[in-house]
Amino acid sequence: MERHRDQDLDQIRKMLLRMGGIVERQIREAMQALVERDAERARAVIRLDDEVDELQKEIDGQCNRMLALQQPMATDLRFVVATMKIATDLERMGDSAVNVAQAVEILNEEPPLKPYIDLPRLALITQEMVRDALDSFVRRDARAALDVCKRDDEVDGLYKQLFRELVTYMIEDPRNITRALHLLLIARNYERIADHATNVGEDVIFFVEGRDIRHSSPDEVHAN
Repeated sequence: MERHRDQDLDQIRKMLLRMGGIVERQIREAMQALVERDAERARAVIRLDDEVDELQKEIDGQCNRMLALQQPMATDLRFVVATMKIATDLERMGDSAVNVAQAVEILNEEPPLKPYIDLPRLALITQEMVRDALDSFVRRDARAALDVCKRDDEVDGLYKQLFRELVTYMIEDPRNITRALHLLLIARNYERIADHATNVGEDVIFFVEGRDIRHSSPDEVHAN
């Protein structure tokens, strides 16, 4: 029974990492589609959404069967619960990447509003947060997961900077409004991806240490 449970847990882990790899690709490729003005690359991001959705359903199905039939306890139970929550966050990250790709399809029909410098940086940070959060899950590294959570402030700061800049473009010339709004949508979706990566980091800490740090201040987290 124990060997069978370990095999099931390993299968779930592999499916989650496969899902995470696809989502990381969506995050990266959506921004490359904008920078390189590549509509086909944007459409490829959108097509990957079905695969992400199917993997979430498979993971949830496997986890629910394990809960019903094997009644895992302690760390194994926390693993199953955390996995289901992480899969949900990954699916939502994929949806955000699709939103970006759809905005890119529209923007690529128009001349660029501005050089793309801060947006690719924002995308890179969020992609690294997702990758590092998943790595911390594999390594059972709560400290690395907490580091991911801390980086959300950097993303928020960069998003606010982009927001102010794009609003200025809209005020200066009404002809900029449509393009600026689409760029704001892109920035907002990357900011949301970072929020979901933070959720994953929190779930890893719950899995590894049994601590729920949601809605906690940094001081409260370190005090524990």
